[in-house]
Amino acid sequence: MSDLKTLQQLAEKRRSIYALSNQLPVSNDEIVKLVEHAVLHTPSAFNSQSTRIVVLFGDDHNKLWQMTEDTLRDIVDNEVQFAATKQKMDGFKAGAGTVMFFEDHSVIRDMQAAAPLYADKFPIWSHQTSAMHQYVIWTALASINVGANLQHYNPIIDKKVANEWNIDEHWELNAQMVFGAIEQPAGDKEFKPVADRMQVFGK
Repeated sequence: MSDLKTLQQLAEKRRSIYALSNQLPVSNDEIVKLVEHAVLHTPSAFNSQSTRIVVLFGDDHNKLWQMTEDTLRDIVDNEVQFAATKQKMDGFKAGAGTVMFFEDHSVIRDMQAAAPLYADKFPIWSHQTSAMHQYVIWTALASINVGANLQHYNPIIDKKVANEWNIDEHWELNAQMVFGAIEQPAGDKEFKPVADRMQVFGK
């Protein structure tokens, strides 16, 4: 099988999996090595390497989602609505861990100073860099049959996260990826026509 075929199959396999458990098919060390590889080899504009990652397992993973639940309880005052929110939080807690994605604004400022012509672009490129890390890690997890879903509870949990895990003040939280053993696969996915989303010229 060609490398391209394998890559395309993994792209198809990467889905949002919400029915997760903490019984991973691989060790925590293997997850860490997978994330380390992504940090080293995922590209970034001007090789800025601005993405920062924190991986949480076990009690720390549960702490994150209990913290998020407590924060949302203060915001959602409707008990019926909060019941659905709590169900989501319980689903996240059921997983094995969370990868938190940050961007280091001190790096972005340094890049802006070094290349002022592109200063307004570096924050945009920073988000693109973060997104590439998210995709690489998500797809790599799928390759070892670990399910994941991507969440964005920032900025409402930013301060609590920073205090709990002593996060550098220059790091901005962008996303939280919950991962775990796949208890139920994703459902069918709907696709908009490629013809409406892609154009080719000069073929």
